[in-house]
Amino acid sequence: MNPLLKRLAGRAADEIVETARFLVGVAAVWLGLVTFGFAAFHIPSESMQPSLEVGDRVLVSKWAYGYSRHSLPLGIGYMLPDNWNARLAWSEPHRGDVIVFRDERQSPPRNLIKRVIGVAGDVIEVRGGRLYINGEAPPRELEDIRNYREHPSQRVQTVTHYTEILPGDREHPIYERDDNHELDTYGPVTVLPGTVFVMGDNRDASRDSRATPGPGLVPLENVVGRAETVLFTFARCRREEGLYCPSGRVWQGL
Repeated sequence: MNPLLKRLAGRAADEIVETARFLVGVAAVWLGLVTFGFAAFHIPSESMQPSLEVGDRVLVSKWAYGYSRHSLPLGIGYMLPDNWNARLAWSEPHRGDVIVFRDERQSPPRNLIKRVIGVAGDVIEVRGGRLYINGEAPPRELEDIRNYREHPSQRVQTVTHYTEILPGDREHPIYERDDNHELDTYGPVTVLPGTVFVMGDNRDASRDSRATPGPGLVPLENVVGRAETVLFTFARCRREEGLYCPSGRVWQGL
């Protein structure tokens, strides 16, 4: 072979090797991040409005509560035996945390996102549309009355927007349509050890721990991680007079 061509071929081979090493390194970093650090989840429904809108991509920290089969990327964890539910570096969610969890009561199982309302030992009840935790209704402050277009029906929905204050002074927004919906009467139910009670912030548009069928009390081993912020959003709404259309949602804390 011509010496010049030989040198060029050698350089090309070196560049291919270096590129392959770079790609392997990038893949390793990505795998480490999505396994031990963070993952992004898509919001498909209105159950967590106004905190989360349809189309939001939420950044979820997997390390917040420890690691389990649900932490593994690409569905690898679900190839493990069904009775394998070990967790490493375990810690428990707190009231007010927004969590992603695996709802294995559905067929096929899927990930849901809700807010933790009750922890082990809490007595949860809903009477006349008001939430009660251990016999007391968390304070809520009226913010405004809103009209918005539902997704995907495009019907105009009217809601009352409150700020609810959970025990421990954890504040978060909620929507209420009225006090006569299906899940406006519930309980009382005591949250069992090893579980949490979850609800959507859009109280009358959420199938949560109150619902039958629904996720019920969520086993801690099914918790994937804690939602931290809106990473970015594909949410789109048309600006219309008299209708609420959220904006400025990127990096919005939960």
